[in-house]
Amino acid sequence: MKRTQQDLLPSDLSRQLSDLGYVLAQSRIARKIPQSEVAVRANISRNTVSRIENGDAGVAIGQILRYLSVVRPGATLSDVMGKKDHAVQAVKSLQRPRRARPLSNKELEEYDF
Repeated sequence: MKRTQQDLLPSDLSRQLSDLGYVLAQSRIARKIPQSEVAVRANISRNTVSRIENGDAGVAIGQILRYLSVVRPGATLSDVMGKKDHAVQAVKSLQRPRRARPLSNKELEEYDF
């Protein structure tokens, strides 16, 4: 029976790869870069980009680093996992629902018809 790289990894390492792929995908999406464009810039196939984002253990570390240099130039792997991405935070803050609050008396006076 053929065993994949994913089957050979302990579950905690497999989860870390999935987390890395998720963080990288969120960074790419926040910057509005399609997978096909990342593939061209990083000189990897679009299938490999998808595998990186899905946390595939069979992807070479060099390909992950080339992907990283396109999506987050100047960042290291430790930066990706340890620091928040400002682009992702900006997108999430725009999507966050805002609480509706009643208008103050001063605001009501301004909108008096």
